[in-house]
Amino acid sequence: MINLILFGPPGSGKGTQANGLVEKYGIHHISTGDLFRREIKNKTALGLEAVSYSSKGQLVPDSVTVGILRKEVEANPDAKGFIFDGFPRTVPQAEALDKLLEEMDQSITCLVELRVGDEELTRRLLERGKTSGRVDDQDPSIIANRIQVYKDETIPVALHYAQVDKAFVVDGVGTIEDVFERLCDRVDEQAQTA
Repeated sequence: MINLILFGPPGSGKGTQANGLVEKYGIHHISTGDLFRREIKNKTALGLEAVSYSSKGQLVPDSVTVGILRKEVEANPDAKGFIFDGFPRTVPQAEALDKLLEEMDQSITCLVELRVGDEELTRRLLERGKTSGRVDDQDPSIIANRIQVYKDETIPVALHYAQVDKAFVVDGVGTIEDVFERLCDRVDEQAQTA
C-alpha cells in the first residue's frame, strides 16, 4: 500500500507526474479541488456545506474538507494506495489525514516535494498561460503570489512529516522522464521501509 502526498508549487509538474504514478503503481489520485467541484456539482450535503462557506469568501473548514476526503477514500476500498494532491495544506489537515489512515490500519508512505526554482516556475507558468487560457498563468505578479502562498502553506506540513522521516525533496527540473525516475526511486525506497 502506497499513500503518497505529492507536493510542489504551481508549475512544478505535479499533475504530469501524478498521472505517471497512477499508471505505474495503480494507486488512486485524489485531487481535493476536483472532489470539491464534484460534491458541489452533485449538490451533496458536504458540497452544499462547502458552498455555504466559499460563497461568503470564507475558507472551508477542515472538518468539511476531511469529510469529503474520507468519502473518497472509503469509496475506493480496493485501491492499492492514494496520491493526495492539494491536501493536506495545514498541519491540522495533516493530522486529520494521519488519523483517517490510521483508522484504516494505514499511514502516509511519504511526502515528496517536486522542487523547482521560482524563475523556472514563472517561465513554465507563463508558457502554460499561452495555451491554458488561465488568467493566473499569465500575470507574473499573480504567479509570484501563488508561489509565495505555496511556500507559506507547505513548510509547516513538510516539517510535520519530516519529524517522522517521511518528507523528501525531488529535483523537479529536467525531462519529464528524468523527474519521474527520481520520483519513483524515492517512492520505491520509502515503500520498502514502510
